[in-house]
Amino acid sequence: MQRLSGLDASFLYLETPSQPLHVCSILDVDTSTMPGGYTFDKLRDELVVRIAAMPEFRDKLADSFFNLDHPVWVEDKDFDVDRHLHRIALPAPGGRAELSEICGHIASLPLERSRPLWEMWVIENVAGTDVHAGGRMAVMTKVHHAAVDGVTGANLMSQLCSTEADAAAPEPVAGSGDANTLELAATGLVRFANRPVHLAAKTLPATVTTVVDTVRRALSGAAMTSPFTAPQTAFNTTVTPHRNVAYAQLDLEDVKKVKNHFGVKVNDVVMALVAGALRAYLADRDELPDSPLVAMVPVSVHDRSDRPGRNKVSGMFASLQTHIGDPAERLSAIADATSVAKEHSSAIAATLLQDWSQFAAPAVFGAAMRLYASSRLTEARPVHNLVVSNVPGPQVPLYFLGSEVKAMYPLGPIFHGSGLNITVMSLSGKLDVGLISCPELLPDLWSMADDFAVGMEELLAACNR
Repeated sequence: MQRLSGLDASFLYLETPSQPLHVCSILDVDTSTMPGGYTFDKLRDELVVRIAAMPEFRDKLADSFFNLDHPVWVEDKDFDVDRHLHRIALPAPGGRAELSEICGHIASLPLERSRPLWEMWVIENVAGTDVHAGGRMAVMTKVHHAAVDGVTGANLMSQLCSTEADAAAPEPVAGSGDANTLELAATGLVRFANRPVHLAAKTLPATVTTVVDTVRRALSGAAMTSPFTAPQTAFNTTVTPHRNVAYAQLDLEDVKKVKNHFGVKVNDVVMALVAGALRAYLADRDELPDSPLVAMVPVSVHDRSDRPGRNKVSGMFASLQTHIGDPAERLSAIADATSVAKEHSSAIAATLLQDWSQFAAPAVFGAAMRLYASSRLTEARPVHNLVVSNVPGPQVPLYFLGSEVKAMYPLGPIFHGSGLNITVMSLSGKLDVGLISCPELLPDLWSMADDFAVGMEELLAACNR
């Protein structure tokens, strides 16, 4: 039995019909490398072998009325891969429009909580090719955010992949076990009773230190951008149950060329690409705010946290400097602002968000989210404009169950008041960009995705001035 942390469980409590909180990825794979050729049955059998070594994919939620703490993970004794693995084909011509439409529909569907919280959709007829003759295929995976963050999600995907097409099968790994109602209640009561002690001994002192340090930094101009300072945009409102997705792929060498020329970080260039795409998109529609857009950037604290749980993240607010027209000046300003934000974020106790979330209560979280969604606060005072996440991946060829991975487009969740998520993954010399929103908020999301290539050209041109 493995109990969810408060941060893990908060993604369950915050979920609503219009705000499903799972993370997705779309893999573009080449089936010609699959040993012996592709068949769906062979892929299914390979997946079963991999899952035998991945207990996280066999875990489901368990709870009881008498449990005063968060739910637990237990092994699903009736696990059946066919309840999670689905197969569909794109309608002709099977291009990006058809693929993104079906992926947006899949992303809008909530996961069934009575089973392990993941699904995988094998999508054939991509670009009109025949997978049985070595064509291309897409694989969309959904995993609930309660089970993964960016790091743990990437680790799970890496376990489904290998660096060789014919890699040996991994050894099976034992599952999480089971839990009865009495055990759930007893251990939950002990953890519930210890909360005030933890609050007094760790959480409150760390919070006071953080507040004092933040005030000091704000007075000296060394604080990150504050929440609730983001300007209003079309995607800062209540989200709908529908999702649309788009994606882009850039050359990582181009990113590194810009990084080296301007003496900044890869992440600074990524943020500048996001800022450039947003600025171009909003300016084309006469909707560009005078003040800069603000991104919430998740920050992994896996290496600084000793707390249990699968989500180990903090976050920082970063100014995207979208009010600056010149790409080079914008990149420089972003690098300066992000440097300040990183320093401020690193000074905050790594476990502070995890510790406070231990006090999360389903009724309180659910009611607060419903109230926020139904009010006009989502439009009047956005906490931030969007979520931007950068996930580093391996720079070697990867094979998904034998098929070479040509791209892996990550898709994070969106929230009421922040209806756009842009997640970037570097993989095998490419920069794969995934965008997700609501069609009612951003109906032409592909236009924004295509602006990433334009922004890359602008930054490369700035290197040659």
